[in-house]
Amino acid sequence: MKDFLKVTAAVICGFIIVTVIIFMLGFGFLGALLASGNSAPALPKSGVLSIDMSTFAIGEQTREGSAFPTLGGGNPSTIGIWDAVQAINTAATDPAVKYIYLRTDGSMSGISAVEEFRAALERFRKTSGKAVVSYIESPTSGSYYLASVADKVYMTAHEGATTMINGVSSQMIFLGDLLDRLGVNVQLIRHGKYKSAGEMYTRSSASPENREQYQRMVDSMWEHLSQEICESREILPEQLDDVVNNLELNFPQDFVDCGLVDELLTAEELKEQLAVLAVEESYDDVKMIDFPDYVAARQPVSKASKQIAVIYAEGSIVDGSGKSDVAGDRFASLIAKVRADSTVKAVVLRVNSPGGSVLASEKIKSELDLLKETKPLVASYGDYAASGGYWISTNCDRIFSDATTLTGSIGVFGMVPDFSRTASDVLHVNIETVSSNRHGDMYSGMRAFDQAEYDYMLASIESIYDRFTTIVSDARGLPVETVDAVGQGRVWTGSDAATIQLVDQIGTLEDAVTYAAAAAGDPTLANWKVSSYPKPMTQMEEIMSMLGYGTPESALGLSVSAEELLDELGELSRPKVLARMDSEINFCF
Repeated sequence: MKDFLKVTAAVICGFIIVTVIIFMLGFGFLGALLASGNSAPALPKSGVLSIDMSTFAIGEQTREGSAFPTLGGGNPSTIGIWDAVQAINTAATDPAVKYIYLRTDGSMSGISAVEEFRAALERFRKTSGKAVVSYIESPTSGSYYLASVADKVYMTAHEGATTMINGVSSQMIFLGDLLDRLGVNVQLIRHGKYKSAGEMYTRSSASPENREQYQRMVDSMWEHLSQEICESREILPEQLDDVVNNLELNFPQDFVDCGLVDELLTAEELKEQLAVLAVEESYDDVKMIDFPDYVAARQPVSKASKQIAVIYAEGSIVDGSGKSDVAGDRFASLIAKVRADSTVKAVVLRVNSPGGSVLASEKIKSELDLLKETKPLVASYGDYAASGGYWISTNCDRIFSDATTLTGSIGVFGMVPDFSRTASDVLHVNIETVSSNRHGDMYSGMRAFDQAEYDYMLASIESIYDRFTTIVSDARGLPVETVDAVGQGRVWTGSDAATIQLVDQIGTLEDAVTYAAAAAGDPTLANWKVSSYPKPMTQMEEIMSMLGYGTPESALGLSVSAEELLDELGELSRPKVLARMDSEINFCF
């Protein structure tokens, strides 16, 4: 009877779980269908363009919020940087937009996207004759950087605001001690003293070279952010560094005293001020135009017959033809189709990738080289264009990079785990191997390399590094020795990369598209249709991808850092040779 009850209970539980999953899938499908059927939102005839950065993220391509949220909460809608900037450009000449009201607290956008969006707001403010006003409550370095673009910066007068303007920082994760306790011996073969991607598995702290490059990256980012803040607020960089280093930005009044904020306002006082700026008698009469609605309603529809194609290479470069990340076979095929399209007269390769598979990078680069023979090819860099991401784009006619982009990382590493001590000392499992040849179990993960096997791997690494430096040398017109000197796996910010000729100039995606238009013979963007490739995954495709490749930890809503850590540990299960930068370079700003 007990066994019967156990089986019955298990069946009931299984039925409930399956029912919940089917319900959630059905809800997701219904949500996607409803979203796809929605028409453009109706906007008021006149109002204030309200941009609340906590309600959406600015990314590479426009995507709807997830129709299948995890237990930890759904994903916000993502507005592509091109669509966001074009909406700001439209607002500059749109008589329905009186001014822009900007809220930057809770921003979920990457630093390079914020940099490009800020540039668009700066241009709007200077050319339209309309104001940008911002309001902050608990600013961070990044959210204040964006808010500082405004003509007037207001801050809450209420008590309890948390201020976190402390500069730019990054944390490095090292698993060496943990893996040693688990008996895992990670065999790292690399070329480049700055190629630090494998260090997290082999060390307990940063190498001097790794520490050096990280320090320069955060310094370079802060130099750019602080320079633009100081130009907007008409203060000296030394003044800003002084108040940040001495923790003098603690209370709202401190921001006023230091010239970073114009006035402190309560919620009611803010409403009164917004009404005055909108030339309305009261706040109740002020019509707010939500930015995501404005983007959707004001999407430009071009009837031009000639196209500029923007190909978005976003994510890790991987082998195969999958829809997630930058799959080598799929992207090579996509590029070939764009090359064969006679209506596409120029191409912009938008790179936001830390790199990855060497083989996939070579396939993509080969197709891009063929495309360049027939059409202008321009590169634009987002948050990352490093290692494999730099490999595929280095031969473009011109490279535009954001100042805060992480690029370069010209280096290669190989990593093969040895779990033999884990099996014997930790799990107390004995493993015997039988091989037909001397090195048949070389990649079994159950023994360390001998010297011949290490040299074999090293020869492959050195060959790939020589190939990498050669293609950079040929594309950038630099001696191989110079490329090697700035290579060695070192990651550079875009602003530093411009000084060592790894990129041509600091500029946005819009700058790159404008350059491509001119290269194709017509510099007037209005005469072009700008098309995006590949199309973003639909909500249903994202759901299926989640179900097919997601982890139980994702479903439980673990923090991103925990999920990434689990992913990194999982990656140890197979040997690999990669042109990739650190996967853990995340900045707090």
